Amino acid sequence: MTGLSPFSDVMQDKAAEAAEFMRLFSTPSRLLLLCHIAQKERSVGEIQDELGFKQPALSQQLGELRQAGVVQTRRESRQIYYSIADDRVAVVMEMLMQMFCGEVPATLAEAPKGRGVGAVSLGEMARWARLDKTD
Repeated sequence: MTGLSPFSDVMQDKAAEAAEFMRLFSTPSRLLLLCHIAQKERSVGEIQDELGFKQPALSQQLGELRQAGVVQTRRESRQIYYSIADDRVAVVMEMLMQMFCGEVPATLAEAPKGRGVGAVSLGEMARWARLDKTD
């Protein structure tokens, strides 16, 4: 692309990937599900009981999140447990909790980092995004 900064070229190349990632947060039920799982690993039964999701809807949402690679499963006997597999999701959930709920649960703030590609903490992201005005 001519006349655009290198940043614009990168963003142009990554816009579709970013839009697809943000689509995962675009429905209230999926957003609530991600928020719940981001706080701690949850079994399917716990999710159903605590959020009141019906089994078909829950299975569909979890399947989509699993296919996108943002959640992972662990089987223990007959129980399946879900947790966040992509640190980018944890960062987005932390940011959304701060913006809309006014706080971040300790379990989310202390979540281990380093599971996803390009893992970054909210603090690192804020430092990177800070604009210094030198004019």
